[in-house]
Amino acid sequence: MTDLVTWAELGGSLAAIGGAAYARHAHPAAYWSTVGLPVSVARLLASYTSTMDACGLTVEPPRWRALAVKATTRREVRPVPPRRGMIRPTSTGLRLRLRLAPGQEPADVAASAERLRHAWGVHAVYVRDVKPGVVELRLVGFDVLRKVRMPRRTDAGPLRVPVALREDATAFVRDYRAVPHELVLGATLSGKSMFLRNLLTGLAAQPVALVGIDCKRGVELAPFAPRLSALATDPEQAAELLPVLVKEMEDRYDLIKARQGIAPGTPDELITSDVWGLPEDERPAPIVLFVDEVAELFLVATRKEEERRDEMVTQLIRLAQLGRAAGIYLEVCGQRFGAELGKGATMLRAQLTGRVCHRVNDEASAKMALGDIAPEAVLASCAIAAELPGLAVVGDTSGGWSRIRTPHLSLADAAATCRETAHLVPDIPALAPFRPHVPPVPVKESALLATPQPITE
Repeated sequence: MTDLVTWAELGGSLAAIGGAAYARHAHPAAYWSTVGLPVSVARLLASYTSTMDACGLTVEPPRWRALAVKATTRREVRPVPPRRGMIRPTSTGLRLRLRLAPGQEPADVAASAERLRHAWGVHAVYVRDVKPGVVELRLVGFDVLRKVRMPRRTDAGPLRVPVALREDATAFVRDYRAVPHELVLGATLSGKSMFLRNLLTGLAAQPVALVGIDCKRGVELAPFAPRLSALATDPEQAAELLPVLVKEMEDRYDLIKARQGIAPGTPDELITSDVWGLPEDERPAPIVLFVDEVAELFLVATRKEEERRDEMVTQLIRLAQLGRAAGIYLEVCGQRFGAELGKGATMLRAQLTGRVCHRVNDEASAKMALGDIAPEAVLASCAIAAELPGLAVVGDTSGGWSRIRTPHLSLADAAATCRETAHLVPDIPALAPFRPHVPPVPVKESALLATPQPITE
């Protein structure tokens, strides 16, 4: 009888272990909430002082404290770790604030992030500077980029779109007011179109004019035609649309001059204000220009096409240099971007503050996107596997970078969102000739309708 009970207990233990292992692989969020969170908290509380000492994050105690310890006890005076705040559990990990000792800096804690990860048994540890002398440790319990679930609360707003999830479980918000122009690179099936789809549908619900240049005959942007204010589907149409956008930008500068009393002959480069300083009833709607497959605008085959290319590139550079103050923003996308595209490529890239690099087919494209930000970002983008579409490295010219992944959004749902928000298309007369034609949606006859009876005398 005792043997049977022992074998039953052993079988139950093995089943529990197997179930936990399966939940950790198939449902990491549920496993973290039930098993990983209590275990990590216990490890942190039990080994906090020793872990900080092993990481070199302890300092000698103040002299008054050392004298008090010697006067009241006979034990040895040991170095003290940073003072720990309250542990705040989240659905993806833990948050913990540390008050640094005099002489310490956030870089000291960031350098020990990998050691802290192994000591406390979590997936990753990230350090954020909160205020002078205080840092926040964000412990992530599992790989949040394997199955993307956007946070419930995101910092959305005018021209702010939460478009992806960062590796520290926070939302990556595309803020056009802070980063006006962006370069998005990615090979075929890398997730670049998904990133563009999430971004465009996020802007569709805002009073923003969306303009598209899609030289693949419009196959990428045509499904969003009900929400677009203008669409060019080949280089010829793009050559007609870009001068109109430049003229619209100049007209907005004239509006700013007239409102603020600036002399009419003042060059646009000397105007430091923008459209956001105008009254709301006089402020023109912001314009976001999406350029898909930008390399198609650079490629030429004849002398005539070369002159057209130079004109289009010059106009794009002008929009990138001066468009922010006029409320015109650029989202330039492509599979390949390098200096060999032709004259003006590197000059255009220099004006694109934001950088998003998905999996690319060559290291030169990764260097073109992230090489002027950080060498580590180039290495991280080159290590993206083909089995992880939507994974990308994002950064800006300030030097910061991180990994993100875009949630899946079907084309049908994105197109439906654009149809539902078609009434939000701003009235911009200059773009009216380029408004794409939207065929009416066919109405399906319901099978529940009664069949009409024949008319009798």
